[in-house]
Amino acid sequence: MTQPTVLAVIPARGGSKGVPAKNLAQVGGVPLVVRAVRACLASSEVTAVVVTTDAPAVAEAARAAGDSLGASARLHCVQRPEAIAGDTATSEAAVLHALDTYEAEHGKAVDVVLLVQCTSPFVAREDIDGVAAAVAREGADTAVTVAPFHGFLWRDGSAVEDHNYGVNHDKKVRPRRQDRPEDLLETGAAYAMDAAGFRTHRHRFFGHTALVRTDPARVLEIDDPHDLARARALAPLLDPAPLPTRDDVDAVVLDFDGTQTDDRVLIDADGRETVAVHRGDGLGIAALRKAGLPLLILSTEQNPVVAARAHKLRVPVLHGIDRKDLALKQWCDEQAIAPERVLYVGNDVNDLPCFALAGWPVAVASAHDSVRAAARAVTTTPGGFGAIREIAAWLLGPTLTTSVPTK
Repeated sequence: MTQPTVLAVIPARGGSKGVPAKNLAQVGGVPLVVRAVRACLASSEVTAVVVTTDAPAVAEAARAAGDSLGASARLHCVQRPEAIAGDTATSEAAVLHALDTYEAEHGKAVDVVLLVQCTSPFVAREDIDGVAAAVAREGADTAVTVAPFHGFLWRDGSAVEDHNYGVNHDKKVRPRRQDRPEDLLETGAAYAMDAAGFRTHRHRFFGHTALVRTDPARVLEIDDPHDLARARALAPLLDPAPLPTRDDVDAVVLDFDGTQTDDRVLIDADGRETVAVHRGDGLGIAALRKAGLPLLILSTEQNPVVAARAHKLRVPVLHGIDRKDLALKQWCDEQAIAPERVLYVGNDVNDLPCFALAGWPVAVASAHDSVRAAARAVTTTPGGFGAIREIAAWLLGPTLTTSVPTK
């Protein structure tokens, strides 16, 4: 039997009124469009992925994600025409245009087309596999991800008859949950359609629709800043937690205050500042250097303490830096290192621009909440208490996971 061609289309406009540049907003340290791209490329059912966008920055982020996964041949970006890129444009119009463009450029017919939404940050490979398989191999015309829903829905009827009423229940009866019919909530994450039928009906639902159940804990759609804040808070709990390995990283860049220290400064009577550092961090940094990883300490503070510590560790330092992200980008250019291959460790809001640039933004356990939310990985150890040694153990494995006495 011929394997069906399954095309996953990810609509990702550049504009958004609720959340500016929403599809590039980061959850768990990863832009929303990249999260969707990764989920689609991970699917065993998907032949190719198309990101349809009117924004060059979105296309660039998507392509970089494909490159980093070694899947550039399966990842395509389509320039969305202005006529279907506005606030009133439908997702169906974008999917139809992407479908036509892909078939014209690749000379092959698509059997099943998927609509995968960036605005569902926790869409998983299993969701995409499920809807694709329902149409490609199980005979459904369309498929949608759903989750069990047990709430009582109400409708405001005051504008018509001046009384409110229950939508999915009789308000005079309050049955136990186990005695009620199960309702299923459309998650908005992933849809699949027979491509020929989709062209005919020009809508995501026609014929027999399969309901693909997903984990209700992962159901969240980002429409406003509050949704984005919730997603960032949930990411450490819901995201798989792979830690970077040596194969993922070409360089390590370290903030100083709050990352290699506990963020406190002691000042003596003469105004001299001292900080406490952790010998385990020194051991970890020495091991990283010995492993051949380029290292850099990057700090906004113009402080002799930073320079002295960097000198002792034999690590280059840039300090007294106003725009750490610009300094990081320039250093990457000079070292011929791709920013997406950099592990950057930080703890406070002035590290967020570097988080947006680096492929592996890492927060120490004691970092500000907004920094932890934007991180791709978080240490279990606070800054100044061996967090850098913990990161070194992620990268170098058993050689640093055995406790070593410090002197």
